[in-house]
Amino acid sequence: MTDESSFGARLKALRLQRGLSQAALAGEEISTGYLSRLESGARQPTERVIAYLAKQLGVERAALEAPPASGAAGATGGNPLTQALSIAASSDSDESVEELIRVLATAGAVDPFLRWQALWVIAGYRSRHGERAEEQACLEELAEVADELALPSLQCRSGTQLARCLRSVGQVARALDLAERAYQVAKDAGLSVTDTGTALLALVSAEAESGRLPEARAHAGELVELVAGKSDALRAEALWSAATVSSRQGDDEAVHAYLEQAMHVLDSRDDPILWARLRLAAGSLYLQSRPALTEKARTCLTQAEAALSLVGTPVQQQELLVLQAHLAFEEGRYPDARAAHDRLDFENLRLTYRDRIRLQMLDSLLLIAEGHQQQGRARLKQLGEEARHASSMDLAAEIWRVLAESLESAGQADTAQR
Repeated sequence: MTDESSFGARLKALRLQRGLSQAALAGEEISTGYLSRLESGARQPTERVIAYLAKQLGVERAALEAPPASGAAGATGGNPLTQALSIAASSDSDESVEELIRVLATAGAVDPFLRWQALWVIAGYRSRHGERAEEQACLEELAEVADELALPSLQCRSGTQLARCLRSVGQVARALDLAERAYQVAKDAGLSVTDTGTALLALVSAEAESGRLPEARAHAGELVELVAGKSDALRAEALWSAATVSSRQGDDEAVHAYLEQAMHVLDSRDDPILWARLRLAAGSLYLQSRPALTEKARTCLTQAEAALSLVGTPVQQQELLVLQAHLAFEEGRYPDARAAHDRLDFENLRLTYRDRIRLQMLDSLLLIAEGHQQQGRARLKQLGEEARHASSMDLAAEIWRVLAESLESAGQADTAQR
């Protein structure tokens, strides 16, 4: 690769790492056409242009002038990490990401920008496969690299994803702290609607999980307003988030309104996986309504099942089976609920912390329905304590409510028998 084409590849990599379009980087000094030719290696930059682009990117000019040394994460096509990252980032193949993981582990000294990009791709892979411990470790390193680079956009994205991961494994207090910081970084730096909105999503979820429902409701409203008028995945997720908070506050009317908007906004052809996940979430919220809206839940789960048969991951298939078990229980089909529960591969569960606890709640309720009242209620009490110790106060409150309802039903049955 020539020095000119090496410069162009490095320039493009730095621009993408900062989330800049060609127009934004070009600014008022050069044309986007000229910038495109620089990136492709078709044109050689002048000294003035190098100085201007370095200023626009916020880097020393040496970052653009000097090709990285062998073994570092330069933009040279012969670098194994660069090659592996390029292949993994442009492919849906698991094998390409697994190769990237192998190459990164043996790469030695790596340019922090390239390491950040590689870790970002790997973290997404870990998340899709439900490998939560590995995902967390990857995101912890990702956040460290972002702090080293001191770029607000990368700090916000790293912090947001780490917060979401921590919430999913039950580390709610730390997730809340990271989400608050990510949102503050986005506001202070005036980041894009996408970065700010994604940070808000993580913050709303963490606040709701920790029982801070008034704050979660306020931030959910802020989020919905931020993305108003958009027809994309972020708006659908914002409405989904608002529905979840409303559900935990017992506002079923708001839940249904938000869910209907969310499912209307997103076309299955635009993002089939999110479309299916949204229907799983809607099915879950309908089942958590009081009384449970089983017909609406059944419709959502049927739609999700059809989509997931084509694009679903093992994690989403597990989530679907769990919700089918919950649906059977709410419909009084206890043997069907038990059968669905027992079909789960408990040695390889990839569920979030909240879904795992709710699955154990279902098992406890099934034990009670099957005549093992003392054992089922003891397990509910244990789950409530576990959720409280994990600072998942909203989940703990749900468990205590279910336990209280079970005891009340038992008391009513005893009275009737007398």
